[in-house]
Amino acid sequence: MTDNHKRIPRVELPADARLDTLAVREGLPATQWGENSEALFLTSSFVHPDAATAAARFANEEEAFVYTRFTNPTTMMMERRLAALEGTEACIATSSGMSAILLLVMGLLKAGDHVVCSRSVFGSTIKLLAGEFAKFGVETSFVSQTDVGEWQRALKPNTKLLFAETPSNPLTEVCDIAALADIAHGAGALLAVDNCFCSPALQQPVKLGADLIIHSGTKYLDGQGRVVAGALCATEALIETKFVPVMRSAGMSLSPFNAWVVLKGLETLGVRMQAQSARTLEVARWLEQHPAVERVYYPGLASHPQHELAMRQQNGSGGAVVSFITRGEQQGGPELARQNAFHVIDQTRICSITSNLGDTKTTVTHPSSTSHGRLTEEQRRAAGITQGMIRVAVGLEDVQDLKADLARGLDTLAA
Repeated sequence: MTDNHKRIPRVELPADARLDTLAVREGLPATQWGENSEALFLTSSFVHPDAATAAARFANEEEAFVYTRFTNPTTMMMERRLAALEGTEACIATSSGMSAILLLVMGLLKAGDHVVCSRSVFGSTIKLLAGEFAKFGVETSFVSQTDVGEWQRALKPNTKLLFAETPSNPLTEVCDIAALADIAHGAGALLAVDNCFCSPALQQPVKLGADLIIHSGTKYLDGQGRVVAGALCATEALIETKFVPVMRSAGMSLSPFNAWVVLKGLETLGVRMQAQSARTLEVARWLEQHPAVERVYYPGLASHPQHELAMRQQNGSGGAVVSFITRGEQQGGPELARQNAFHVIDQTRICSITSNLGDTKTTVTHPSSTSHGRLTEEQRRAAGITQGMIRVAVGLEDVQDLKADLARGLDTLAA
């Protein structure tokens, strides 16, 4: 759409408005009623003044709200706000994080194209790329999250996309975004980064060279476990030419109500991430000293293999997810390790046993049997996900209560 077309107005903010201000203020101007909190537009369609105007709007000759499957004021407010936080020109909201990845691949790739992807990404992402899209002729090579050379060697003449998730789920492995961007661009490909764990409050991948940012808004963007949502952030050209047409046809749309919930969640994103990350660092340090814990995975710890890289990329923060392996993994094998992990999880009284994360309520899960349960044992092992691993997404409870909650199980593990 050119500048000669009518455009939907923007909120008037100073050009140098900072992240926390954008998180509260970016969106659309208030209606004629002057509401201070953003309005919720629960309507499936919009009325036009005449047939000619309707035709122009449906032809995208005039920017306007047409049909909620692909245009809605509440959804646009959420999209504009998230784009501002990520530092991208535009954003398109989707019904879930996985539908954002679905839209990414449908919009960019065709049969015969090749993707290079970390083998440490979320289990459903692996299933989508290796299973569903393989049926339609899109090939994916899975590589080490942290070995830049392996990403380079996996390139093919038909490589169109590199896909990374950093930190990864659940091992919190951190990839070098700038290095992967150089590899992608050198091959004429694009780099997509799933920024779910950090959110733009801690990390803005586009500033490191990434082309596309993926979000599960279900997690930290909402922040209270209320709705399922997703988003894809990129240049306006990519959004308008590659993804909006697919959205109009396929309709993996985010509902206005869910968009409004995420929009309001973004207002507290910065303070939540700071508070939850601080609590997680304290829990991780405590876990590292506990005799019933064999290993802790948390980028904020100096013991983490990518600690220095994480501190540079993630604004000096390790984030709010920590994973650890209970005692018995080496000595007793997978069966004992699983029993021990289940014991620790089942002894909790405060943590919520659920595979979701990003909530103000701390959640605990066993990745091998939940979030990555659909993968084969071989795939899990390749990604470093063992039967003794527990993932904790730390919320806003008192940190001493959280440590005591985990200690109930850890302190009573059989020798």
